[in-house]
Amino acid sequence: MARFYWVMLSLLLANSAAASVEPLFGRESYRDVQATLRQLESSYPLNAEVVAIGQADGGQMIEALKIGSGAVKHLVVATHHGNEYGSTEVAKSFAASLAESPVAGQTIYVIPVLNTAGFDSRSRREPAGGRTYDPNRDYPNPCGSEGPFRLKSTAALARFVEQEGIVAVATLHTYSPAVVYPWGMGRGNLSTHYDPIFEQLAVAATVESRYEVGNSAEVIYPANGTFEDYVYWKHGVWSLLFEVGRSHSPGDKEVADMIRVNVPGLRRMFEQAPRERAERHEFEGQCDFRLLSLDRHDE
Repeated sequence: MARFYWVMLSLLLANSAAASVEPLFGRESYRDVQATLRQLESSYPLNAEVVAIGQADGGQMIEALKIGSGAVKHLVVATHHGNEYGSTEVAKSFAASLAESPVAGQTIYVIPVLNTAGFDSRSRREPAGGRTYDPNRDYPNPCGSEGPFRLKSTAALARFVEQEGIVAVATLHTYSPAVVYPWGMGRGNLSTHYDPIFEQLAVAATVESRYEVGNSAEVIYPANGTFEDYVYWKHGVWSLLFEVGRSHSPGDKEVADMIRVNVPGLRRMFEQAPRERAERHEFEGQCDFRLLSLDRHDE
């Protein structure tokens, strides 16, 4: 594991072990996350660069750390849901690990927080125009969605994937220990043309965590309008969703364990990911809107 990651984590855990201190994880603001990205950029100027993805409805700039300079471009996105701060910590630690030792031949972008306003308020949903929305139901897909693109954040992310030619993506959420892949909506034939490849990537990502792997709708629950289904359906991007940990409000030790078991798995996933997008990525199942009753918007 990367030296920077272990040094940072050791210091955090040492402080949290002291008597009468408040929890370290789950208390920072989005501005703190931005400061971490800049610290990594400063520490590893040859490998890391802070880049802007686009502006959120609340006015904050969504930022990513661009790591490496390879021709194949991949992406990690955490915290579609603002209350899932454990996913932010995994993303930050993965960025730190990569910044010290990039994957050869690859450029990997890490977005620790997509839902910036929700992150600051610890709310799953994101405000826009006097209402709030679930960002991970805000993307187009063959069976429709609750959107699409009512939020500037989701529209900006979709543009970024298209403009940069992203090949593989991991989205980080909490909690229901699993790594899953399309499809997450519809019924009948939920298989893709590349299930063996998806399963291989999921298995590679779960060597340390031993999370459950499989189809998103079957392992977790059906959901329309998710980012994972959208980028695979629209562009053939190899998309895996990580549900890390066992709580939306993990303690320091739980967060440390989520980092320990998921950071190496993420790297292994990208090392084994195809170098080109999938050619056949059409949805061949049937839309069944009765399944929406099984969708959960966990607060």
